[in-house]
Amino acid sequence: MRKGSSADAPQRAPQLNDDGEELSPYRWILLAGLITTAILEVLDTTIVNVSLPQMAGNLGSTPDEIGWVATGYILSNVIVLPMTAWLASRFGRKRYLLGSITLFLVASFLCGTSRSLQELVLWRIAQGAGGAALISTVQATLREIFPRDQQGMVQAIYVLGVIVAPTVGPTLGGWITDNYNWPWIFFVNIPIGLCAMAIIYFFLTDAKHRMVTLQVDWQGILLLAVGLGSLQYVLEEGNRNDWFQDGLILKLAVISAVTLTLLIWWELSPRNKRPIVNIRVLRNRDLSAALVLFLALGFGLYGGIFIFPLFSQTVLGFTATDTGLALMPGGIATGVSAIVCGRLLNGRRQAVSPRILILTGMALYIFSMWRLGHLTSLSGETDTQLALIIRGAGLGMLFTPINLAAFNSLKGVEIAQGASMLNLCRQLGGSFGIAILSTYLDDMRRYHRVDLSDNIYPSNPLLQQRLHALESMFMARGYDLHTAQHAALAMVYDAIQRQAATMGFNDGFLLIGLATVVVIPMVFLLRSGRKPVAAAEVAH
Repeated sequence: MRKGSSADAPQRAPQLNDDGEELSPYRWILLAGLITTAILEVLDTTIVNVSLPQMAGNLGSTPDEIGWVATGYILSNVIVLPMTAWLASRFGRKRYLLGSITLFLVASFLCGTSRSLQELVLWRIAQGAGGAALISTVQATLREIFPRDQQGMVQAIYVLGVIVAPTVGPTLGGWITDNYNWPWIFFVNIPIGLCAMAIIYFFLTDAKHRMVTLQVDWQGILLLAVGLGSLQYVLEEGNRNDWFQDGLILKLAVISAVTLTLLIWWELSPRNKRPIVNIRVLRNRDLSAALVLFLALGFGLYGGIFIFPLFSQTVLGFTATDTGLALMPGGIATGVSAIVCGRLLNGRRQAVSPRILILTGMALYIFSMWRLGHLTSLSGETDTQLALIIRGAGLGMLFTPINLAAFNSLKGVEIAQGASMLNLCRQLGGSFGIAILSTYLDDMRRYHRVDLSDNIYPSNPLLQQRLHALESMFMARGYDLHTAQHAALAMVYDAIQRQAATMGFNDGFLLIGLATVVVIPMVFLLRSGRKPVAAAEVAH
């Protein structure tokens, strides 16, 4: 054979994982497609919020009715999330992912073409069901197709998309609505989703040793749907309907408690050979601790995104654009922080213990909530941005190491189950956060308004001094005495309302910080120094 021929050329050895199985050479291309689908799912939880008033006007709906556009999506998403590991095992991760993306995109198109509220809510429910796989199955797949020494950076990129997407969602939704129309919020998903779908179709393969599940746990599915569906409805509608003073809310709360208790019993029962949710995986200490941390992080992430726009626009006088610009540097800080954490946690010998990064991130996050909890009604964009940048940096240092620590000792099909539970806890934490903070804000604003009003009595010299000054100001502008007195009283009343609202929002931010403080002991239950699980351990 001739010298220099291809037969004599040295052949590059394929890259293998720890079990000697060949890793896909297309995994970085797959990363782009998988992350894109995850971003689409998370983005659609918040992108519709600022467009709801326009939707209500176009569809002739009340504010309460149009709220189901957001509620329906989250409701179906929460119900399907715990089943994603079982569904991926039954149908194969590739077919399940492609089927879910197809459902998500078709539902997105039909949402944009809906001409009635009933149509829109129906397709949003379908969209949420399809979106469930785009977050948990994607995360589990990333654990499977990358080797252990690349997991730090891969999880950082994944976390970057999942955290930043809900932050930019309202801003992007507002821009699309202002410049085009609300259906484009849904249409924009289609070309992006089709590109991601093509990448997954051509480059993703099924795990060689996936578990075949022939038996369907219909009892578990029914209990899961009723229990989580009822719980999510209570959380979404409780504050609006005065919680347990409303008969329907009370009944659904009882139904949720009973069915979820029965679900746990049935899934642990020896009679159930193929449980829809493998609750036994919670015996893993790392995963159980991470689930509690994710509940608190979901509480803070979605709760903070919920109350900051309210505070900035109702008290500080920001426009929607100003609010988006205030949030943007924090999103950038999250990205930078997550990438730095990924670099530190990458490789077989991690430069820093995940526990140290988590505690540092918690310290930054609690400090940011302390700063937001001490803003005044005169605070400006600069004051809020600094606190939000610190908050963003703290979040970036939390999700990546917690994800890695949670998966440290999970093996095989446990990885997919752990991913679904982590994302369920993040979503439920957000639902609890919004529900609790809505009620807490109302209560605290009412409390501070009454407390401040106690100082409004005729013999108060400071009040009289302030009223006289305001009356003089209005009379100098041409008001008669009677009109000037009424205008002065109205201005004092507005000041009380504004200050009470400011103090209520301050209390809300401090409550988020307190929720983070409470779960700090969970960090010490995470076993430090363990190396991430090998990608090949999935193949059982």
